[in-house]
Amino acid sequence: MLQVKNLSIDFNVAGKTTHAVRNIGFDIPRGETVALVGESGSGKSVTALSILRLLPYPMASHPSGEILWHGKDLLKMSEVELRKIRSNEIAIIFQEPMTALNPLHSIERQISEVLVLHKRMNRAQARKRVLELLELVELDRLKDRLDAFPHQLSGGQRQRVMIAMALANEPELLIADEPTTALDVTVQAEILALLKKLQQQMNMSLLLISHDLGVVRHMAHKIGVMQKGKMVEFGDTATVLSAPQHPYTQKLLASKPQGTPRDVPPDAKELLHVEMLNVAFKGSTGLFSFKKANDVHAVQNVDLSVRAGETLGIVGESGSGKTTLGLAILRLLKSDGKILYLGKDLNALPQAEMRDMRKDIQIVFQDPFGSLSPRMAIGEIIAEGLKVHELNLSHDERQNRVTEIMQIVQLDPETRNRFPHEFSGGQRQRISLARALILKPKLLILDEPTSALDVSVQAQIVDLLRDLQQKHQLSYIFISHDLRVVRAVSHKIIVMKDGKIVEYGESHSLFENPQDTYTKRLLSAIVN
Repeated sequence: MLQVKNLSIDFNVAGKTTHAVRNIGFDIPRGETVALVGESGSGKSVTALSILRLLPYPMASHPSGEILWHGKDLLKMSEVELRKIRSNEIAIIFQEPMTALNPLHSIERQISEVLVLHKRMNRAQARKRVLELLELVELDRLKDRLDAFPHQLSGGQRQRVMIAMALANEPELLIADEPTTALDVTVQAEILALLKKLQQQMNMSLLLISHDLGVVRHMAHKIGVMQKGKMVEFGDTATVLSAPQHPYTQKLLASKPQGTPRDVPPDAKELLHVEMLNVAFKGSTGLFSFKKANDVHAVQNVDLSVRAGETLGIVGESGSGKTTLGLAILRLLKSDGKILYLGKDLNALPQAEMRDMRKDIQIVFQDPFGSLSPRMAIGEIIAEGLKVHELNLSHDERQNRVTEIMQIVQLDPETRNRFPHEFSGGQRQRISLARALILKPKLLILDEPTSALDVSVQAQIVDLLRDLQQKHQLSYIFISHDLRVVRAVSHKIIVMKDGKIVEYGESHSLFENPQDTYTKRLLSAIVN
């Protein structure tokens, strides 16, 4: 159905040309799944985006190549012809749902848009199909919240809304760019099973972009390994993963978070102590509704503590309250209860004192693109905290600190004048990490810090976090749906469900002998 032949992609920015992809080729037969894997910045996503001509033209160009869809070259089609194919014959699930979804439109309007445009459905027909799609992607709870906006959903819920939009018109080819990045392990397994089921029912082809080799192993018939814009290996998935020929493929397969964190000294002081923390959101009703709105209790009666040099992992399904708990500890959300940091109750501090305290407590947000200013170069973004909290530094001293932290997180300091949209998802995650670490905090809250990273960089970031913890007695609250990464970094783990803690204990005990049924279900859903 789809043939990519000798494709090259260049980007010309300020007179400088970057060769992003060079002379790659692959075919996608009907009903088959082809996966593209490789490290962040290897050219996977730009290859996928070029199929529907979604690159920033004319800054992007194709010095060579053809992309044949049923024998017709997509690169030579007019915009009118392409619009008939986009979302109708070929659909795409974007990597970052928060930035791909329109913040001003409800989820019903966004999902139904493709149905109205391509299927000419009326409002009633579109709503019926939207409800079917929400059920299809396991979002039954949103049937009463069709007027909800993207910012009111969790990361996993936003990802599933994107999947519902992509599947609305039953496309022949689905391009899935990291479709399970923001999903917890149980939902990841469900979504992968769903995609497989739909693929068989609809005889749909799938182009899967992923850094998760466990997902690729379960999903793909063929796999292409990309490195620095070139296809270094291509073949049947079983053959490539069991007997890789290229050294780079061998390196990818050997890379995964390993080991455990170093022990915390018995006399380590308690840095953070949380007692009976509650977060509730006021329920919303329609403008003319006379029903009483029910409050949503996102976090209920949570107790926890973190010592100096200790990592507390927080796991649970999407919507369980993990991120809400992290934001409440930082006082970015209103909460009830005690949040004691070195004995001071953060909930009782005036705003001025809380601002000074933020140097010690930093956060890496879940969505790196949404948390980085699109109008600032990354060097400015990373240095911004220094301008607020370390006023005595000169310009040169700030630049030296920026260079140092960029090298630590494996970013090229020469790229400091580029903007966030010029980086891959994994690179943007590292920019966020650099921004938080440059202030040398004592407590770092990491919200899905490795979700957008490929396996080799995941392992590097885990090693980096452990080294920084050892050198600087850093404490972490590590929020993640990736249980393998959580196990590699955490001393203790909290398991959350519906805003409550269902299990809390030492990491090794929880993994080897889980007590709660829900914890057992999470562990059984890990994709290897």
